[in-house]
Amino acid sequence: MKKIEMVDLKGQYKEIEQEIRKSLNQVLHSTQFIKGPDVSEFERDLEKYLGVNNAIACGSGTDALQIALMSLELNPGEEIITTDFTFAATIEVILLLGLKPILVDIDPKTFNIDPNKVKEALTKKTKAIIPVHLFGQISNMDEILNIAKENKLFIIEDNAQSMGSTYTFLNGEKKKAGTIGDIGTTSFFPSKNLGAYGDGGAIFTDNNEFADRIRAISNHGMYKRYYHDLLGVNSRLDSLQAAILKVKLKYLDSYNQKRQNAANEYNNALKNHENIITPFHNISRSSHVYHQYTIRVTNSDRDKLAEHLSGDNIPYGIYYPLPLHKQKAYHNDSYIEDNFKVTNKMVNEVISLPMHSELDENQIDYISSSIKSFFKNK
Repeated sequence: MKKIEMVDLKGQYKEIEQEIRKSLNQVLHSTQFIKGPDVSEFERDLEKYLGVNNAIACGSGTDALQIALMSLELNPGEEIITTDFTFAATIEVILLLGLKPILVDIDPKTFNIDPNKVKEALTKKTKAIIPVHLFGQISNMDEILNIAKENKLFIIEDNAQSMGSTYTFLNGEKKKAGTIGDIGTTSFFPSKNLGAYGDGGAIFTDNNEFADRIRAISNHGMYKRYYHDLLGVNSRLDSLQAAILKVKLKYLDSYNQKRQNAANEYNNALKNHENIITPFHNISRSSHVYHQYTIRVTNSDRDKLAEHLSGDNIPYGIYYPLPLHKQKAYHNDSYIEDNFKVTNKMVNEVISLPMHSELDENQIDYISSSIKSFFKNK
């Protein structure tokens, strides 16, 4: 059995090596490394894949969130509601822009933001909601859209972990993750379902006015070269990364299908175990693209299981060991622990198993057997 990786980028690269080399060589020979044709072509490919009017590539997923917020032209101190259970970038950009993050609890099944908690957090200063489609499954967007419409709020989707997932509305309409709210953002960090070979990100919107502003902000606030109409940043996807992502986008659905197949094998191996809760998937509402395969260990043995997996040379991840409201950098005396009961429970129970498009049955069987042997012998 080959070595188990948390994410097997080498194995994935071997399958597309010649296409990647050809695409990179074209950029190298053109020497158009910044804002070259490959970036524009990749943006058009993204628009077609997602069914969205505008896709604007940028330097990272964090930049995408910041630029999206900047484009809304909010005032300092205005409030953005988002989830307590996510990566730091989501709250980081809110604070950097002088806005006020309002963290709320999550749904214990999906790990995504709880719409009921969003309703409870609304104030006159609330201007936007940032749902994070965590681990590969889309948030309850019917409810979130209703809340936003009733309260005249913007929605920015943090789609760093669910690229390629599809949401089915109650009326049967379908949309890709990142194209449901006013603006969607994503990350092309190498480990993502659609990953570059370095940093990268993108912003999506059907609103052409937002798109024009986003393009200017991401390029030093310029609509016209050397004329700076907006306060902007320098955040551009370079042509080499675009050339790589152009190739990989063609395989995204295939990669996601392989992740789904691996998740089904894990589910079959670990189902009905008294100490394990396998990932919930709301099949009727959202396809799950399993950026992470995250189980819950229900008997306070999560950390011991982690040690056991390490002993069997099985990598794992704990996403996330400390909620945002407890992070030193984001300390706020107004946070009340009773408002984060689910998140506080999840950080002690979750553990993510190896998940990528190169996993094979033997590896999944070995990982699952290791987990079951841990509980059997404890």
